[in-house]
Amino acid sequence: MTIEENKRIVEAFYEAGNVGDVDSLLGLLSDEVRWTNIGTTRFSMTCNGKQDLIENLIGPVFSRLQAGIFAHVKNVIAEGDWVAVQLDGEATTTEGRPYNNTYCHVMKVRGGKIVEVTEYFDSELVTEVLGS
Repeated sequence: MTIEENKRIVEAFYEAGNVGDVDSLLGLLSDEVRWTNIGTTRFSMTCNGKQDLIENLIGPVFSRLQAGIFAHVKNVIAEGDWVAVQLDGEATTTEGRPYNNTYCHVMKVRGGKIVEVTEYFDSELVTEVLGS
């Protein structure tokens, strides 16, 4: 795939999330996706496979939020199979607290699917708002 195609796949991932199209969002992830959240928060971990990701990261995080995280993409930078995205996330917890974090996602795309993600974020904010 070309660099531009890889960027389009990653951009489609955020667009699907922003309109609540979870099926399309998950469809862009490889079944064997490896997703790593950095840090030492309760949500810092490496998930191996889509099912692990859903059960141990997406489910627990999104159960704390009213309507997911809206991604305001700032920059998409790519080379080869790798796509780096700078974005701001906007969300509200089920208790009504704002959860607005800053992220950098480094993604590897292969065969039209996202196969690897490393997520960098303000881990202090995660602990403050979503708990330890």
